[in-house]
Amino acid sequence: MAAMMIRFTALAALILLTGCAPMTIWHRAGVSVSQMERDADTCRVAALRDAPVATQVVQAPPVFVPPRQVCNAQGACVTQGGYFIPGEISTIDPNAALRARLTDRCMADRGYAPVSIPPCPASVASAAPVARTTILPTITERSCVIRRDDGSWQIVNRG
Repeated sequence: MAAMMIRFTALAALILLTGCAPMTIWHRAGVSVSQMERDADTCRVAALRDAPVATQVVQAPPVFVPPRQVCNAQGACVTQGGYFIPGEISTIDPNAALRARLTDRCMADRGYAPVSIPPCPASVASAAPVARTTILPTITERSCVIRRDDGSWQIVNRG
C-alpha cells in the first residue's frame, strides 16, 4: 500500500497530463473531496513531523579501469594507464518509506483506502455531463474517471 502511494505521488503530474493512466486516490464513500484532501494533508503533515526529511548525499564507489595494452598493425604496443571513473553522487531520504507508511496508517485510521480508478472510455466521457466529483461515490468495477483540463475530475459509475 505504501509503495503504491509513493508511486502515485511520484507520477501524479505525469498521470494528470496523460489522462490515460488510472487515477489513485484515498477513498471513503460519502466523504467530500475537500474533506478527503484535508485529511490527506493532515496525515502527510503528521507523518512529516514524525519522520522528517533526512536528506543524505551518497556516492557510489568509484570504478577502476585497469591499464591496457594497445597494439598497432605493425605490432608496436603502448600501455595506456589505468584510471578511475568516479562513483555517481545522489541524494536519498531514508525516512521516505516510513513517512509513506505513517501517512497510509493515518488515512486508514480515518477510514480511507487507496483505490485506483481507470479512465473512462471516450464514449462515456463524451456522453457524461460536464461536472466534477465533490462527494466520493461508492466505487465498483464499473467506475471510471474523467479528468478535466482544469485539474478536476469526475468519477462515473457506468450503468
